Amino acid sequence: VQLVESGGGLVQPGGSLRLSCATYGVTEDYYVIGWFRQAPGKEREGVSCISRGDGTTYYADSVKGRFTISRDNVNNTVNLQMTSLKPEDTALYYCAASRSITPQSQRDMPSYAAAFYDYWGQGTQVTVSS
Repeated sequence: VQLVESGGGLVQPGGSLRLSCATYGVTEDYYVIGWFRQAPGKEREGVSCISRGDGTTYYADSVKGRFTISRDNVNNTVNLQMTSLKPEDTALYYCAASRSITPQSQRDMPSYAAAFYDYWGQGTQVTVSS
């Protein structure tokens, strides 16, 4: 399994970015693909996730209404559309794949979700600054 993120960059506050996660070897419907982020000096945060099978999603409160996650099972990609970006969204963004977690369970235990992800990408930097 391999995950490759793309789409990060520098954007002004209020702007938009679209992150993509190309997945290789993630073809079973039981997989959940998630996006995490980590800013310097801060803990890793689970931003959003989506079930490859039924498309069920989860969003952290900090991004709800601004970010949208989607999947393309034909091209094996998961996208994160980010709008109304704020300086506090600045972080290294990772995509990850889990064989065990569900979006519902990530909603119930957001602080522990990362431990249930089996595969991680290298990350893509998002910087929101004027």
